[in-house]
Amino acid sequence: MATNNPSLILPFCVLHLLILLLPLPCHRNILTLAAEGGGKWDFLLPNIGVSAMHMQLLNTDRVVIFDNTDFGPSNISLPNGACRNTPTSQNDCTAHSVEYDVASNSVRPLVVLTDVLCSSGALMPNGTLVQTGGFNNGDRNVRIYNPCNNNSCDWQEISLGLNVRRWYATNHILPDGRQIIIGGRRQFNYEFYPKSSGADRAYSLPFLSQTNDPTIENNLYPFVFLNVDGNLFIFANNRAILFDYVRRVVVRSYPTIPGGDPRCYPSSGSAVLLPLRNLQAGANIIAEVLVCGGAPRGAFASARNGTFVGSLNTCGRIRITDSNPQWVMETMPMGRVMGDMLLLPNGNVLIINGAGSGTAGWEFGRNPVLTPVVYIPGNPIGSRFEVQNSTFTPRMYHSTAILLRDGRIVVAGSNPHISYSFTRLFPTDLSLEAFSPSYLDSQFAKLRPRIVSPGSQSKIRYGQQLAIRFTIPPGRLNGTSVMVTMVPPTFTTHAFLMNQRLLILSGGSVTVVARSTYQVRVVTPGSGRVAPSGYYLIFVVHQDVPTSEGIWVQIS
Repeated sequence: MATNNPSLILPFCVLHLLILLLPLPCHRNILTLAAEGGGKWDFLLPNIGVSAMHMQLLNTDRVVIFDNTDFGPSNISLPNGACRNTPTSQNDCTAHSVEYDVASNSVRPLVVLTDVLCSSGALMPNGTLVQTGGFNNGDRNVRIYNPCNNNSCDWQEISLGLNVRRWYATNHILPDGRQIIIGGRRQFNYEFYPKSSGADRAYSLPFLSQTNDPTIENNLYPFVFLNVDGNLFIFANNRAILFDYVRRVVVRSYPTIPGGDPRCYPSSGSAVLLPLRNLQAGANIIAEVLVCGGAPRGAFASARNGTFVGSLNTCGRIRITDSNPQWVMETMPMGRVMGDMLLLPNGNVLIINGAGSGTAGWEFGRNPVLTPVVYIPGNPIGSRFEVQNSTFTPRMYHSTAILLRDGRIVVAGSNPHISYSFTRLFPTDLSLEAFSPSYLDSQFAKLRPRIVSPGSQSKIRYGQQLAIRFTIPPGRLNGTSVMVTMVPPTFTTHAFLMNQRLLILSGGSVTVVARSTYQVRVVTPGSGRVAPSGYYLIFVVHQDVPTSEGIWVQIS
């Protein structure tokens, strides 16, 4: 059903209750919402069984989704009649993790044993998901998920795989293939996984204690990005540093973001590393970080007392590679806390989900922001934001979003309650939606490339000449408007997409191969400091319209 008339749409509360009564079907487009802005919303599944607190796209085009394990039953049973018995969850026969298959639009339950509440993760170079920490009996555990195509894969747990408790930490993949795990609740340190030796330990990071507000920790889930020099940009609370994790020294301290308001959990703004260009080894690459939204200082205490302060409507943008970096402030069309920021294949940024007032935390958000916004980095300041079509589904605390290979954004989650509750303000939401940016509109079909070669799952090397063949309908090619982008799959939770980056490959000269078939030659990134080893999606973008499907490549 598609309509431009809001009066024909069921009220959200009625629609939500109807959705919860439905089984787990395997069909698309239960409800399509379109209005006068950009993009389109599709309901994919009304009930995936779990609230999507965490999501990770795999190179099998499947998505691992999980919430927490110790706050009561979910809405999907464990496979084969299995049940869990832990000190905090007795005889729980429901699953708290599922795998979503994009191709079949279906889910299957997975078995995660220990509590993964507010945990973190990243993909290893071979595509394995390494997921770390959590709450209660899971706070020092490591969980491994090896992707498969035959529904045989499931979680494997390593007890006490971490040196210390990790709850609200951030993971990032490093050029050498390890993960660094930074911070967490009352953890002013970092560690690595896998462990290089028995002597590997947690290393102190005083910056985390310096940015810690003892009344309410505003430096959880710090924003972490690998800079092009191999050091780590770490933003916590309202400040940032450039950190050399090899020598364990702070290379640079950045100015406090103007206004001084916190941007990390529970103030829960979001951040992205803007697209990187000129990627050859030894090149002077410019790296910029964009931080948007959040809750002003004191918002958490106010929400606890029943007053929900309006969220921040500002973004700060900073060139982290400049010799004298300074924040440049911009204003969004609306304030937003708990929003997710995603890099789209064409290099734009989608800001989606969240609330207009309050803060992260149980029951502390109000005024859902139903309208996504696209940020166009290359436009002049003052003309970078474009308002998109609205959804009718509030996505509040514990909502998530990720980019798929076909260019859509999967959106899910929203459980502002300790346990599942379907009758309270902002009910627990178990549905799965897709937002299709305007580049997927049918009017752009005549401009949309389709990659012919190389095939998906190809292996590539650093600094390699790469020829990509693609088709475009006859007479539609504008050869000067073609670029090739590389995007890694991300781990999303609590308004931050870990390991997110977008690389615009150098080269781009287009030649004719045959009628409607063309070839573009590019050079892959020069080193793991620019593109850590692992799986990436490659897109050909023509006049701002990406390919109908990206291809998976593995760089090493």
